[in-house]
Amino acid sequence: MPHPNAPGRQAAPVAGRFAFVARGSKAAAGPRLPPLVDEERLAAYLERHLPGGAPLRVRRLRAGHSNETFVVTWGGRDYVLRRPPRGAFLPTAHDVGREYRVMSALARTPVRVPRCVLMCDDEDVIGAPFYLMERVGGIVIRDRLPAAFGRPHRTAIAHELVDALVELHAVDPAACGLVGFGRPDGYLERQLRRWNGQLELTLPHTRPVPELEEVGRWLAAHIPAQSATTIVHGDYKLDNVMLAATPPVRVVAILDWEMSTLGDPLADLGWMVSFWWQPGEPGCEVLSHLARVTALEGFPSRAELVARYAEATGRDVTHLRWYVVLALWKLAVLLEGSYARHLAGATDDPFFATLERGVPGLARHALGVIEGAGP
Repeated sequence: MPHPNAPGRQAAPVAGRFAFVARGSKAAAGPRLPPLVDEERLAAYLERHLPGGAPLRVRRLRAGHSNETFVVTWGGRDYVLRRPPRGAFLPTAHDVGREYRVMSALARTPVRVPRCVLMCDDEDVIGAPFYLMERVGGIVIRDRLPAAFGRPHRTAIAHELVDALVELHAVDPAACGLVGFGRPDGYLERQLRRWNGQLELTLPHTRPVPELEEVGRWLAAHIPAQSATTIVHGDYKLDNVMLAATPPVRVVAILDWEMSTLGDPLADLGWMVSFWWQPGEPGCEVLSHLARVTALEGFPSRAELVARYAEATGRDVTHLRWYVVLALWKLAVLLEGSYARHLAGATDDPFFATLERGVPGLARHALGVIEGAGP
């Protein structure tokens, strides 16, 4: 997922909007894709709603694979613009309005979020809804660590990641205006229905993935009782938080809130540890691409992260394996939607071409977790 503040960083497809290629084939070259931001219209819009800022500068960030992210310089200040990707197949996976709403509400709490500036629902401005937020200074860790964060700091990085999640899950949704942000009961069952529905959206444009269907059946047969109801980030992991650029280690912002809702907090914990790679584990192409750095010497184990969270919250984590499998299954469904965009020629992200193998491999990894390998 993109990292909106990193330095230098839906509706279902409408018939006829894209020329779909044959299942399993490479995307057709097709015409050159139009720009994701119409700078002339954006400048006119900003002049009306955030006046006195011309000239406008827009720079695209390519740090991730979900919502499109740009640094916008206006009035001598840098902002971050977020919009859905072109040709998004999975409607709720790219909801920038939801992202804006939850961050605006959390600005009144101890949760560390960037300050939101404005939201635009008018798709005629740049071709999609978008919002602007402040650009926070710091670093996002993906596949390498800055020199300043040597081995002595790695435990602190893990602890800050867990502690910021604990902080989020302690917020009362009603107290910050999010009482209607999601339904409090039946979250886990709804997750299975929702993501099965998302998978169905992609099937006409990709291919069956039997392993993914098998994981879905196991999840449906083993749903645990919901542990609690809190604000759930939905995509909480190391490279979706921003750290202060130099030690001491401190999370300064939590990013990428487009999948947030009210639900079971253990879903966030399962998602976080599913991306926490450990040394010597069997390969998984997608996760090795997305989650490499935590395998470095000096990072705590997944078990240590889970124990810290359980101690801080008092929550029972007995059934965490189910939540980890849920996370892997959801990620695979989400990436299958990205693969559909690749086949449709609606994206220029080279990572999505690897998902022909990557999604089935991720589903097999989830089956391994079910059988006792991994988290």
